[in-house]
Amino acid sequence: MTNLQYNKIKVILMIMCIFALVGSGCGVNKPAESLSSRTFQDDVGRSVQIEKTDKIVALSNSFLDILHGLDAKVIGIPNTKETDLNQYFSTAEKVGFVYNINIEKVVALQPDLVIAYQGIHDKFIPILEANNIPVLVIKMKTYDEVLTKIKLLAEILNNKEKGQTLIENLTNSVATIKSKLPSQSKSIVILHSTARDVTVELESSIAGCSAQTLGLKNLANNQEALSNNPEMTPYSLEKMVAMNPEIIFVTIMGKEAELKTKMLAEMKNNPAWACLQAVKNNQVYFLEQDLFQINPGLRYPEAIATMAKLAYPEVDYGK
Repeated sequence: MTNLQYNKIKVILMIMCIFALVGSGCGVNKPAESLSSRTFQDDVGRSVQIEKTDKIVALSNSFLDILHGLDAKVIGIPNTKETDLNQYFSTAEKVGFVYNINIEKVVALQPDLVIAYQGIHDKFIPILEANNIPVLVIKMKTYDEVLTKIKLLAEILNNKEKGQTLIENLTNSVATIKSKLPSQSKSIVILHSTARDVTVELESSIAGCSAQTLGLKNLANNQEALSNNPEMTPYSLEKMVAMNPEIIFVTIMGKEAELKTKMLAEMKNNPAWACLQAVKNNQVYFLEQDLFQINPGLRYPEAIATMAKLAYPEVDYGK
């Protein structure tokens, strides 16, 4: 074999060795996308590919306490009134109100992930996708949905251990409340008052779910839901009189003091209300907006405890 032939063979062997190293990954990093990209299903049936979670924008206040509990890096939040959570998100940009998000501002932040609320923010999906921004659209109304979303977000954020701790804390708190309740249930109706009208809440609403968790009997649950809102059924005073619940809960969306005054005046001035046992026994309760209009998230046990104390004030719930 001549020196020329020997050198050619040597070069060929070196090239083959290099390709073997590349193919096996030895000394060569694979692209970050193939290593870190993961796919998750959201509540509108979309497959969402998520690579990083270093910059998150939350479009609903309902997600904030869970994200804080999971140590998420949140760079954008909705405009919100002052709460204890504000200190944890003091450096986050405000991206508009929940029902009036400034999507241009969201895009400008170039987040790794946007978490949107189903039924409110679906319209932003095409805009965010066009800008290569992953968007996870989720619904979080009932207690079980809160537990499910904690698990999902913990997986996305690679913080499963913290997520499991949050879930255990919630389930233990709710179990403690339920363990103190009497075996005999009470009948209820949950009215929902806005400036426009009054409707009746079913078990899929926050208050309805809380009542169901406590074993309270929602007399409206067999009523047909509104076509545009599966959480509500139409209200009529005649139906109220026929149902005659032991307790009436009222949730308000809008100017709370004004709507409460209006409803109390209606109860006082309309004789039909006077025949209801809930009215006779002063068992009409107005529920807090913070707990029963915006999803309470990690405060769900607090919402359930609030309703329990109103329904069964004779029970010693401890501290």
